[in-house]
Amino acid sequence: MTIRNSFRLAILPLIFLASCGESPKEKQKTTVQEEVKKDTVQIDSSKIQKEKEEEFVLTEENAIDFFFEYQKDLKVDKVKITTRFGSFTVQLFDNVPYHKANFIYLTRKGYFNDTQFHRIVKNFIIQGGNSDDRKTGKKRSEIGRYLLPPDTRKGHKHHRGVISMPSSEIDNPHMLASPYEFFIVVTKPGSYHLDGEFTPFGKVIEGMDVVDKINSVEIGEGDWPQQNIYIQKAEVIE
Repeated sequence: MTIRNSFRLAILPLIFLASCGESPKEKQKTTVQEEVKKDTVQIDSSKIQKEKEEEFVLTEENAIDFFFEYQKDLKVDKVKITTRFGSFTVQLFDNVPYHKANFIYLTRKGYFNDTQFHRIVKNFIIQGGNSDDRKTGKKRSEIGRYLLPPDTRKGHKHHRGVISMPSSEIDNPHMLASPYEFFIVVTKPGSYHLDGEFTPFGKVIEGMDVVDKINSVEIGEGDWPQQNIYIQKAEVIE
């Protein structure tokens, strides 16, 4: 065997190994590509999840199941509402879970922002959560069309400062609640004739003087304030 042939036989395994494996540069390139692909998958997954959340719409069929799950992890129970008259804070009752969850959910979705206190009845109630602005109707359609069942047997009465949910204006023999609106009792000591018909789900714990100021404004036809009273901001207190 010549020296040349011996050399060829000696380098054959090295050539074979080089052809079967990756060079350090190629391996590094493959690793980077895999990491980029992995990050892309994670970003895509997050984007898909966000799109699903944005596309989710509440209905009569899924609302109760949704709020049953939503209320399980709720650690908050206070909402601050700001108007041009000032702010007041509402604390929600834990044992009225669907109505509590609904109010927190709508607040976090920004629904109440730019809605109005559209009904003022002197020495009785102020009612909010609606308006004649198109964007309010648009927000409702994006969140969903649904009603909530009454929950009137938890021992809560319509004392002064209690926040409660009105029934829907549609044909509604079971007094299902309109989830987008609420009213606050101003009467001293309360409006107890409402007990058993509407669902109290919280109470004003700070800023009742602001509620009284709203109740004292001049009103026109249909108990609508002569000057619009907007909810400038509703925010969950974490």
